[in-house]
Amino acid sequence: MIAGVEQIIGSYEDDKVYDLFIALDASDKGRLAGAQKYFDTAKHRICIDHHISNPGYADENMIVSDASSTCEVLTGLMAMEAISYDAAVALYIGIICDTGVFKYSNTSRHTMDMAGCLMEKGIPYSDLIDDVFYRKSYKQNKILGYALQKCRTVLDNRMIVCVLERPELDRLGAGHGDLEGIIDQLRLTRDIEVALLASASDTEANTYKFSMRSNHFVDVAAVAGKFGGGGHVRAAGFSAVGDINEIYHTAEALIKEQLDTCTME
Repeated sequence: MIAGVEQIIGSYEDDKVYDLFIALDASDKGRLAGAQKYFDTAKHRICIDHHISNPGYADENMIVSDASSTCEVLTGLMAMEAISYDAAVALYIGIICDTGVFKYSNTSRHTMDMAGCLMEKGIPYSDLIDDVFYRKSYKQNKILGYALQKCRTVLDNRMIVCVLERPELDRLGAGHGDLEGIIDQLRLTRDIEVALLASASDTEANTYKFSMRSNHFVDVAAVAGKFGGGGHVRAAGFSAVGDINEIYHTAEALIKEQLDTCTME
């Protein structure tokens, strides 16, 4: 789908010092993971991002907090005539992912303008949306069905929750890559304000990934921030180590605090 993805280097074994390090869509240095050592030793460092929580940790920072996505920012920085077809595909995918196909509240007129410019490159935008968001394998559909059967509502039916433990995921033959779309389907449940999906790590014991979505009122990024995570006001997440019930109930209490101060109409 994205040309050149096979050229991405995911190992950080050498200690090479680079002239330039460009950090994209990383709200803090910790998000750079194993590549952080290259950032720290680079002769010059640039950060381009859209997360409001970004403290500006590089030598030069372009943080556009009202942009929907870093790909929107990048598209605006480039000369349109210089954007190739392959680049347009990658940028468009970045925009639709961070906007939930232009449904999230971070979508603006500028977002649509940038997406429109990319569409004019002749990219198959409908197919890209289907492939990224809606087209699923048979296994993914089975996992989605299982999650929908297991989910439950709490907080006076204002929140919907699904927790997937490692034995369940193993039985379904599922990894985190197979869970895409579940949280968004949960969010679409009528009268729900917040959706939460917790799933056991593929590789680390007692480690869980939490994904959260809200529809109108709750700032899920603020909840994620309490656990060292982040994201956007209506879409955020975090990872945590420990007892799943304790982690979940702490998150639920934080969400309840916000729900109790808002009027859902």
